[in-house]
Amino acid sequence: MWFRKSSPVSADPLSPSSSTPSSATSGNLSDNVTQSNVASPAQARPSASSQRPAMTCEVDEVNSWDFATAFELETSEWTLPALQPMRVPIKLPPLVAKTTGFLFPESASWIPKPTEKPTDAVAGSIGPEGSGKSEAEQGSKKRRKSIGKRSRIKPPNDIVKLQDRLYYLLQPPLDLLVGSGQLNFPFEPFPYQLDGIAFLFPRYACVLADEMGLGKTMQAISTMRMLLCSGELRSVLLVCPKPLVSNWLREFSVWAPEIPVVAIEGNAAKREFQWREPNVPVKIANYELLMRDKDIVLEGGLHFDLVALDEAQRIKNSNNTTSEIIRAIPRTRSWALTGTPVENSPDDLVGIFDFLSPGYLQTGMPMSQMAGMAGDYILRRTKDMVLDDMPPKLYRDADVDLTPEQWARYETAEKEGVVHLEELEESLTVQHVFELVLRLKQICNFDPVTNSSAKLQRLEADMEEVAASGQKAILFSQWTKTIDKMRPALERFGPLEYHGKIPHKKREGVIEQFKNDPNSHIILMSYGAGSVGLNLQFCRYVFLFDRWWNPAIEDQAINRAHRIGAAGSVTVSRMMAVNTIEQRIAAVLDQKREMFDMLFADQRDSSKNAAGDGPAKSGPLSQAGGLSRDEIFGLFDLRAPGGKKVA
Repeated sequence: MWFRKSSPVSADPLSPSSSTPSSATSGNLSDNVTQSNVASPAQARPSASSQRPAMTCEVDEVNSWDFATAFELETSEWTLPALQPMRVPIKLPPLVAKTTGFLFPESASWIPKPTEKPTDAVAGSIGPEGSGKSEAEQGSKKRRKSIGKRSRIKPPNDIVKLQDRLYYLLQPPLDLLVGSGQLNFPFEPFPYQLDGIAFLFPRYACVLADEMGLGKTMQAISTMRMLLCSGELRSVLLVCPKPLVSNWLREFSVWAPEIPVVAIEGNAAKREFQWREPNVPVKIANYELLMRDKDIVLEGGLHFDLVALDEAQRIKNSNNTTSEIIRAIPRTRSWALTGTPVENSPDDLVGIFDFLSPGYLQTGMPMSQMAGMAGDYILRRTKDMVLDDMPPKLYRDADVDLTPEQWARYETAEKEGVVHLEELEESLTVQHVFELVLRLKQICNFDPVTNSSAKLQRLEADMEEVAASGQKAILFSQWTKTIDKMRPALERFGPLEYHGKIPHKKREGVIEQFKNDPNSHIILMSYGAGSVGLNLQFCRYVFLFDRWWNPAIEDQAINRAHRIGAAGSVTVSRMMAVNTIEQRIAAVLDQKREMFDMLFADQRDSSKNAAGDGPAKSGPLSQAGGLSRDEIFGLFDLRAPGGKKVA
């Protein structure tokens, strides 16, 4: 673009612009001068507008450009490497604080309130009036005093705010809860279990990695109960394997009976209603169900104050779909429960910590560094660490719900069997009732048509942990057919068999192989062949797949592992199908166990001569141990011939 100025038209002869006129304008200038000589002074003065030059603007198209034509638009893509987070440790000097006074927030509702009960003088008591206390109260006081030193809540290292740390540090000892009336327990917890509760209570991310049989379930439920009662939790999601859902429901009914709990199940509409039910603070779901309901859980506006994972080793692989869904659940606290946090390599722990605190641990970390960073988040105790009496024996009732196939078969067999027994009338004998009992017990083990088994599913889940910890287990059953059916599902655990079908000359070799083979984690035994005469102190776990009639026979079977010289504590899992004949028999035997120990003590030696492998080898009354004739008939609410009807 350039500018050109045109010549101005002026009547002033003294104007600088008139001194160098072009030839084309000289004539006009003379005429103007001549005219100005005769004009008046006012007329001779030019106007301001006549002196302003006229400007003309033109565009030089050859030497000019615009933005649209000067640049050619082009889109390019660059692939950038993924950003790797970097952690830089910052060492802070220890805080030195002096507290002279503090105002605490509202106290938790479960803290026992001191009450003063007036006591009267007790006749014959020693000491001042009103000081008489029962021996039980004094013993309980001594136990609480000793336990209280080890069961105080301590804040985790990641809590730095002074007010938050003091809130936990100045809480009363947890042993004061036992028998205080503020929060009742059905059984007095072991000291190490109170320590576990004290560990879980203040933590927003942690792993409870106690060995199987130490009561991780009880510790988790009791802590949830305390947090719910104190108002720190409003919504809890517990995720566990499908066979363990019913077990968690029963444990909640024992350790937290006042807490509403629901298991997510049913069709899609029912499950969505259960997910959104605001009046049920604890929801239990299995891992497989989260795959189906991920849209509701992740995008339905749900938020949980706590998500706890049972058998958390299920998410050790961070790349599988289940792990991704669980890590995406909106939550405030994250707990992991597992007896085997590391199964194959230390990287297994990284997968669990991706759920607890994403990015905190990374694969390939040196073990020493990983252990140091994860130390404050993990609590791991074994039986040898926490139990002083050797060898202790821990009982665990593994109650299971029958599969749909088993339950349909069981109901049909029981209804038809009872009708048949009632039709026999006066010809009814104990043998008839006993045959029905055996048939129902076998259905509780396996469905005779589909071979489905709720007990086997539970056994497989437990054996995963046993094998991962390098331990060995003994399984007892009444029937060799049951052992034959379960063996294919247990092949990965290297099962061996020891029962009446194994020739005597080969039995010793089976025991030696089981003892020395590191890949053999379970031996399948019948009560008749394996309950006596064997020393298996190297086994830490005993599974009673079906219950024997006589508690003394069960004790003999358990004592194959639990005996002098045992490698450590023994965990006994007694499997029982709920709402079945097994539960009714167990109820009778439990009531009479104390009497059985005295009544059948003399029969223990004689049982060594039993030649049979199963119940059919001897009479039903000797099979039933302490069950009387009326009690056997009472299992089905039948009237014994010539007797009364037993409810």
